[in-house]
Amino acid sequence: MKKSYETELPEGYSEAYTVDAKNGRTVIIMNLACLAITAAIIAIAWLIIKPKNYFENYDFLHSIIFIAAMLLYIVLHELTHGIAYKLTTGRKLTFGFTLSVAYCGVPDIYVYRKAAMTALLAPFFVFIPVFLIPSFLFANAWDKFYCSVLFAMHIGGCAGDLYDTILYIFKFRSPDTLMRDTGPKQTFYTK
Repeated sequence: MKKSYETELPEGYSEAYTVDAKNGRTVIIMNLACLAITAAIIAIAWLIIKPKNYFENYDFLHSIIFIAAMLLYIVLHELTHGIAYKLTTGRKLTFGFTLSVAYCGVPDIYVYRKAAMTALLAPFFVFIPVFLIPSFLFANAWDKFYCSVLFAMHIGGCAGDLYDTILYIFKFRSPDTLMRDTGPKQTFYTK
């Protein structure tokens, strides 16, 4: 069975590309992508669900639950990355927050493509049904809309994960590609 990571960068590998969420330009691009995706999904949800009489049906408790769910989701998203990394590597994880991102990484190792893609995509696939299914099951239009907003935030919030995945699909196709994921910074290495 092939290893999922290396503790040292193997001979013959060199840095090929870096995605750094602490870099100002990268932060702006990723946040604009996130906002565009989120806004588009919210607009579509609004048109489909059409919640009416907002102020008549407004419930402060639902708003508090929605805000708590947003904050909890951010933590659970990163924990899902962590679970995937832990299952594929068994190594120590790093979690944190910067002004621009919440993150999970495995900074002391170089992860092969398959393990990295598993960790990158785990939250994307885990949380789609978590937010989408209640959007169809709730009877109250505002509950449906709140779930749709959480779904939109989820898809938009995965912009960085999806960007790294697209790099793997189109640029770094070799299974021997390594990635060092410190959390806010992913560096790709190729032979």
